[in-house]
Amino acid sequence: MASREFLLILMPCAFPDRWLDSLRSTVPHIRIEKREVDRNATELPTDISPEIWRDVTALFTWRLLPPKELAPSLQYVQLLSAGCNHVMGTSLFDETDVAFCTANGVHPPQITEWVFMTFLAFQHHLPAYLENQKVGKWVDPISDEDTEDAVGLRVGIMGYGSIGRQCARVAKAFGMDVHAFTLHPRTTPESRKADSFSESGLGDEDGQFPSKWFWGQDQLNEFLGSGLDLLVITVPLTRETRGMIAREQFTYLSKKKAYVSNIARGAVINTDDLMDALDAGQIRGAALDVTDPEPLPADHKLWGYKNVIITPHCSGNSTHYNDRAMKILQCNLERRARGDKLLNQVDQGLGY
Repeated sequence: MASREFLLILMPCAFPDRWLDSLRSTVPHIRIEKREVDRNATELPTDISPEIWRDVTALFTWRLLPPKELAPSLQYVQLLSAGCNHVMGTSLFDETDVAFCTANGVHPPQITEWVFMTFLAFQHHLPAYLENQKVGKWVDPISDEDTEDAVGLRVGIMGYGSIGRQCARVAKAFGMDVHAFTLHPRTTPESRKADSFSESGLGDEDGQFPSKWFWGQDQLNEFLGSGLDLLVITVPLTRETRGMIAREQFTYLSKKKAYVSNIARGAVINTDDLMDALDAGQIRGAALDVTDPEPLPADHKLWGYKNVIITPHCSGNSTHYNDRAMKILQCNLERRARGDKLLNQVDQGLGY
């Protein structure tokens, strides 16, 4: 690490003084510059001079990145997002050895709440009751057995990172069985331990909740056909995962007509094949916080399904989001000062 850390902060919100004080207590002699930028900005702030960029060693940003030539001293980029697909293809990501770290771990509480909120709303017919409420209509249930509770159901978690692990914790609290799918083998107890940021008491640090593990493309269909009542998709979007859930995979999910919950990226699912599966009754329904295309056009067929819940990529929203991201930044600045491995560092070859 450089003898003096120079952190540049580009955030789509104010950066409280208490955060600055905390950073300065963590890394003595740190130099900090901050700018509040629009969340959707595509151009760097014009009031940051080339001289400032030349000396920056660490960058805290949502998506704005300098070209590699502008920031020759930059060594570490802390993203505010849990994924990095939006910065892939930039010269700084593709052509340098700058360490990129994600905010993986800031989302699990709120996204897990969204996953089970939508699943339980579907299971308990809440959308229909809300429609009746709008018109003041009391409709008695058809029978006492028209609702299936979660006890004994099986959830398959596709991508066992920080979000998947919190989903597993909550699923176990509901009395559900958990199957886990990972892109790479997790054959030993050590390999099944968590390796990303997590708030204390959350997630599955030791990988103890799944009753069965699956991994890799060769075991994907076996995982999907393992009697899932609920499929939760949390994998990153990469070349390997794009279109990973398509026509063939829906035939395996039809075994128990799984409910499909996607909080990852819309393109992990082939949208046309999803609609065909809904039309054919292969799955009982879906909850989609992400879509392909996104935003979903107003005239898109997906809007018309009564057994589909669609929200505008908002499951990660939380009043605690930035505080958690700040903890990751602070932790990594401490690690840099000690020369330790960074938390949530991206493998630029894999894209996550």
